[in-house]
Amino acid sequence: MLCVKHDTLKTALEEHLRGWFSVQVEFYVNENTFKERLKLFFIKNQRSSLRIRVFNFSLKLLTCLLYIIRVVTDNPVQGTSHSAGQQNAPSGNNKWFVNKSAVNKAMLIFWVDRKVPVWAIQVIVAIISFLETMLLMYLSYKGNIWEQIFQVSFLLEMINTVPFIITIFWPSIRNIFIPVFLNCWLAKCALENMINDVHRAIQRTNSAMFNQVLILICTLLCLVFTGTCGIQHLERAGKNLSLFNSFYFCIVTFSTVGFGDVTPRIWPSQLLVVIMICVALVVLPLQFEELMYLWMERQKSGGNYSRHRAQTEKHVVLCVSALKIDLLMDFLNEFYAHPRLQDYYVVILCPSEMDLQVRRVLQIPLWSQRVIYLQGSVLKDQDLLRAKMDDAEACFILSSRNEVDRMAADHQTILRAWAVKDFAPNCPLYVQILKPENKFHVKFADHVVCEEEFKYAMLALNCVCPATSTLVTLLVHTSRGREGQQSPEQWQRMYGCCSGNEVYHIRVCDSKFFGEYNGKSFTYASFHAHKKYGVCLIGIKGEDNKSILLNPGPRHIMAAADTCYYINISKEENSAFIFNQEERKGRTPGGVFDGPLQLPVHSIIASMGTVAMDLQNTSPPDVPCGKLVPPTVNGTGRRRPSIAPVQEIADSASILPCDLLSDQSEDDSVFTDEKGHSSTEYVKGYPPNSPYIGSSPTLCHLLAEKAPFCCLRLDQGCRHNSFEDAKAYGFKNKLIIVSAETAGNGLYNFIVPLRAYYRPRKELNPIVLLLDNPPDNHFLEAICCFPMVYYMAGTIDNLDSLLQCGIIYADNLVVVDKESTMSAEEDYMADAKTIVNVQTMFRLFPSLSIITELTHPSNMRFMQFRAKDCYSLALSKLEKKERDKGSNLAFMFRLPFAAGRVFSISMLDTLLYQSFVKDYMILIARLLLGLDTTPGSGFLCAMKITEEDLWISTYGRLFQKLCSSSAEIPIGIYRTESHVFPTSESQVSVSVDECEDTKDKGDESRSNDQSDHPLLRKKSMQWARRLSKKSVRWQGVSRDPSKDHAQRIAQQRLNLYRRSEREELSELVRNRMRHLGLPTSGYEDLTNLTASDVMNRVNLGYLQAEDQQNTLSYVLINPSPNTRLELNDVVYLIRSDPLAHVPEEPPVHRSSLKERHESSTDAKEDTQL
Repeated sequence: MLCVKHDTLKTALEEHLRGWFSVQVEFYVNENTFKERLKLFFIKNQRSSLRIRVFNFSLKLLTCLLYIIRVVTDNPVQGTSHSAGQQNAPSGNNKWFVNKSAVNKAMLIFWVDRKVPVWAIQVIVAIISFLETMLLMYLSYKGNIWEQIFQVSFLLEMINTVPFIITIFWPSIRNIFIPVFLNCWLAKCALENMINDVHRAIQRTNSAMFNQVLILICTLLCLVFTGTCGIQHLERAGKNLSLFNSFYFCIVTFSTVGFGDVTPRIWPSQLLVVIMICVALVVLPLQFEELMYLWMERQKSGGNYSRHRAQTEKHVVLCVSALKIDLLMDFLNEFYAHPRLQDYYVVILCPSEMDLQVRRVLQIPLWSQRVIYLQGSVLKDQDLLRAKMDDAEACFILSSRNEVDRMAADHQTILRAWAVKDFAPNCPLYVQILKPENKFHVKFADHVVCEEEFKYAMLALNCVCPATSTLVTLLVHTSRGREGQQSPEQWQRMYGCCSGNEVYHIRVCDSKFFGEYNGKSFTYASFHAHKKYGVCLIGIKGEDNKSILLNPGPRHIMAAADTCYYINISKEENSAFIFNQEERKGRTPGGVFDGPLQLPVHSIIASMGTVAMDLQNTSPPDVPCGKLVPPTVNGTGRRRPSIAPVQEIADSASILPCDLLSDQSEDDSVFTDEKGHSSTEYVKGYPPNSPYIGSSPTLCHLLAEKAPFCCLRLDQGCRHNSFEDAKAYGFKNKLIIVSAETAGNGLYNFIVPLRAYYRPRKELNPIVLLLDNPPDNHFLEAICCFPMVYYMAGTIDNLDSLLQCGIIYADNLVVVDKESTMSAEEDYMADAKTIVNVQTMFRLFPSLSIITELTHPSNMRFMQFRAKDCYSLALSKLEKKERDKGSNLAFMFRLPFAAGRVFSISMLDTLLYQSFVKDYMILIARLLLGLDTTPGSGFLCAMKITEEDLWISTYGRLFQKLCSSSAEIPIGIYRTESHVFPTSESQVSVSVDECEDTKDKGDESRSNDQSDHPLLRKKSMQWARRLSKKSVRWQGVSRDPSKDHAQRIAQQRLNLYRRSEREELSELVRNRMRHLGLPTSGYEDLTNLTASDVMNRVNLGYLQAEDQQNTLSYVLINPSPNTRLELNDVVYLIRSDPLAHVPEEPPVHRSSLKERHESSTDAKEDTQL
């Protein structure tokens, strides 16, 4: 029993202690009191507060409406007589009520005729408004009662409500005048609070511009309504104006028109007009100032792209850090160049304020209706919502390449891409990145263009395939090929017409161009499509293969489901097929061209005509493919070398492959330099160390063993070798020098295309990296496996650095734009240092091919600048004329660009824009530049037309020759031709021999020399001539030794001052080479260049003294088949992959090759073009 009691007591004690130490938590403590709960309902809660404010706004509008009803039904005589009779009239005196002349006019102002129903409703409304006002005053009380009492809104409420409540208890004053129309100002305040509560309730912020416009409109309405009602009431004692006349007077007065037909007559109404005008002059300017401020801010930040427009119209979003006019115009011109994009809208989202030039452009009607500028950040969901990113067709994210820290610019781009992907995961992303090492962060994007990858690969190919940068730039720009067609010069018309060629695609089964070649080889289809339609088939993609193959070779058989990629002026869907009479007669029933065309026919005719081409027969006579007899040469019986026909289905014996792996001359495993100092073993393989993630593996020429880092330094010897200059290495081939600021990872893509396995080993050029800052070990680890790749520290503005890196042994110097100079106070001055340095090198080494990268394409006109050059002036006028016509390639006629000697990476921005319509363009460009290597896909290379190849005659015959012999597809010509330029001061070059031969020339010849060679210093020449004349007179008078010495000095001075600029520069270079201990034997006197040297120099501005002619170069993309070949033409080729079809039995392959050579003994070397 004690145990049970003990347990019960223990349990009770535990419960008591548990209750003692437990804490009871009550929520909403602040709302426990009745006041707080009322405050929560009337003020804090958004939805309940919104309902109350809507009710309050409705009450105020109702009071104003009741006032208007009272005015309309008002009888002044009835109201005043009734009120006066009740208070002062003697009993039974009815005449006193009726006689109007006895009524005091002041009574008309204080008494009105208010009907009982109207009075009853106004009393009810007044009671409700009074109670609500007192309740809200109680709930919002914060300790200062006088502050709340003297608020304007509270005073207005008391004026409009208390008199009505008093009339309940004092019926005799029921018709007293109460200014109920002042409730319009309370209605205005209620409307503002109501809109704020709406935004609080729906959790959205409306435009401040909308709120301010609404406030301004309400203020104007309240002023007009107050003036109308006040004047109408006061004029009851005067002219007795109607409500409409009062409204008319207020509108005329506030609009400052003032007709004067309606005017107030008594002083109270006139005083009210003065007061209302003063109030308007104070209130309205403040409202307009706020509105203008918000409007200016709106202009800076832009507006919103409405949800309705986003759902009914198509738009793309362009996200940039800073929008420049050049970038904007490049995007708009390229984007809207495609017909199916004309109905799209462009929404620009930029964090910076709109530039003045951009603002002016966007005000042009052409763009103002289609381009919307929004100032905001991609990282903010509100700004993405303003741009309606989730409904956009695409989002373009561009990097700011003018930033000094390009890595930081890439980081910003990456965050923008992540933000867009997070907000709108289904929106296609087109991202531009600067550094290749950052590319893998945005690999989720639909299309990515890495600037440094493309830049360095393009500059590298420029060294082995001249003007590759111009070729690719023209291919990725949209043009109709109409540029330069009005020019009187033939080269500009050809160049402008061929620049309109672009890459298009179509399925074989849907194509008129390629449908008839179903089941035939790719090479056969490419040749005959070019022969018949003028289109160049360059690639194919099978139905089951996601990769595009450039020139897969003759062993690829065309299938109906294959997608063809071809170069043409226009796509096939926009082409009209025009057949000549012979072809129409020759068509057989059931042919390819029977029946109506099922393609839309437009005005653009892409077909370049059917070009008749003789297919000479090298097969036995019974083969039906050879029917034409080869023509004779010069009327003799000797037959012209024939070209084999292209086979429909290739066999192993009919194609002479370019198999680099089976060529013993190329496969020598040991390379010995010219002087035999050392031997190096080369192998083919994949580079073991990639400097960044995401680089495409490429089979390259590699060293069998990695070179030590010390051996990569060109200008310093080490324990492995003692060479300290390029001459000591004894390179067989000319050097390629790259001048860059730092050894970035993108520079790796300059080396890989030049060391690719398909480059002949004996043609590999040594690569010297001239770097402002020494590279780090990470970069050296990546390049130490490549043969003949060296580096040294130096700059291009230092002559000693140029001489030490072997510039006199180089064919190409590539000047890469420096990151530190990309940003300048004046935008277009970012290239100033590069341009001046290149001009200096051009003066010092005129035979050197200099390839320059600029930040701004417009600065290319300063490359190799020649003052007072009439031809450059004419080209500048042509450029302006083409720009006025709307050309996207107005700069294409600048000679440095046409020759491929200048390049700006901004030209490739269109590659990203064009991929929105052509999603294959980035991949094709990467394949052409060697950035990607797909098994079975070909590569870009070049061949030069020599005198032995001129028998081929035309581009169409060359096409047949290459397709039938080596299965190569030509895509264009790089042509260098002499051109007569107008003589100008800067084009005259002085010959040293003419300057030295002056002893036997008289004054007349000397004056002619002075006029012919304006580069001579005129003052010095005149002084030297005077010395020369004096020496002649001294010679006739006496033979004094002292005078002979003076004569010799005078002659030396004459020769000194007659030296040309070229001689001075040559002497300067020789002196620096002697100072550095370098041999001067390799430095040629560049004042007298041979004709071949001049032809190899492309538009370097050097004038031959004997014929006064310059050379200019340009690119012809996919010229017509009847284009004549010229000497020194460089033909761009897409060569098939030599590893695609490696024969299993090399002896059989070689024997068949030998038989092929024996069977074509009457033809010149087919493959040795």
